[in-house]
Amino acid sequence: MQTIIQPASRLGNVEEYYFSMKLRQIAQLRAAGHKVLNLGIGSPDLPPNQGTIDALSESSRRTDTHAYQGYQGIPELRRAFADWYWKYLGVQLHPDDEILPLMGSKEGIMHVSMSYVEAGDEVLVPNPGYPAYSAVTLLTGAGVRSYELKAERNWQPDLDEWAKNDLSKVKLMWVNYPNMPTGAQADAGFFKDLITFAKQNNILIVNDNPYAFILNERPQSLLAQPGAMEVALELNSLSKSHNMAGWRVGMLAGAKAYLEPVIRFKSNQDSGMFKPLQVAAVKALNNPKSWYDELNSIYAERRREVYGLLDLLDCSYDHNQVGMFVWAKIPAYYADAYQLSDAILEATDVFITPGGIFGSKGNAYVRISLCSEVATFREARERVAAYKAKSPFKPQNA
Repeated sequence: MQTIIQPASRLGNVEEYYFSMKLRQIAQLRAAGHKVLNLGIGSPDLPPNQGTIDALSESSRRTDTHAYQGYQGIPELRRAFADWYWKYLGVQLHPDDEILPLMGSKEGIMHVSMSYVEAGDEVLVPNPGYPAYSAVTLLTGAGVRSYELKAERNWQPDLDEWAKNDLSKVKLMWVNYPNMPTGAQADAGFFKDLITFAKQNNILIVNDNPYAFILNERPQSLLAQPGAMEVALELNSLSKSHNMAGWRVGMLAGAKAYLEPVIRFKSNQDSGMFKPLQVAAVKALNNPKSWYDELNSIYAERRREVYGLLDLLDCSYDHNQVGMFVWAKIPAYYADAYQLSDAILEATDVFITPGGIFGSKGNAYVRISLCSEVATFREARERVAAYKAKSPFKPQNA
């Protein structure tokens, strides 16, 4: 059908999210009778703890919890976030004006971008990195300046090299540690250097930090760095750390002066978060350390199975990476990871993510999510091993 009005020009450079398109393809394959194993998307398959679910149920049954809520969340949730950051990350935040609850941290990427950048501005975005950073930047009308992350630098930018460039138009810089998709943890001195870089160049740093508690023995926050509150914000979320991806509960932390513009924007976008969700989030944030330990023991077992699958595919990987994915370099006989991913899907009905969706510097890598049962990973290994025994994946033109 031909529409009578054209989409806004701001959508011209923004493509549909890769996983949105891929899920349609997988659905079509399944409809045709294929038993596709999707190892690509990082959507936790485990539930929150029972106390969190009970808190949601109990609060939902009350008659006084269904009205509109405040744009800054209930005080109990802000205090719970503040206590969580202090207990596990060593960051002292004032719950009244240094924490802003969000409907998921992805919402925060849009809120921060719309609050601080516009046409004529530039934003530093990692390559490889979460595609939403670039997409949202383009929606604001600002320009994307991609900074490369390389394995030989532990997937951290060369700040000294970037300091030599003209950064006068750069207003915002997205960083993401522990990193997705690479699983790299920030080096001890990197956050310190990043704060110095931001101050010298008048750039607001935003660290997207949802993976701090997954298979990571040293959770950390950029805001723990001296001077960070002067130049940085941090996003966090309960999606991965508490198995609450569909609940959409996140937060933005930083100085009051930086949060106020975001609140002004946010107040025009929603009417507050459902109170029972907030009450349940308070319960989740009070989970004991044993909650994280038990969750990580499950992910550790799954990761061992993924290592075995990657070995079958002749991929190499860093055992020190953290988070809920495994990032691995493909063998040289593939042109890129798209070729490998498509070959595996066609031959075995197993889908793994090509790293190129995260930027050109991911073209030689694949990413596998840990959000499937051990039995699923073992079945994927069996399928790949069986096919490989009959017909190697190595391309004919290699």
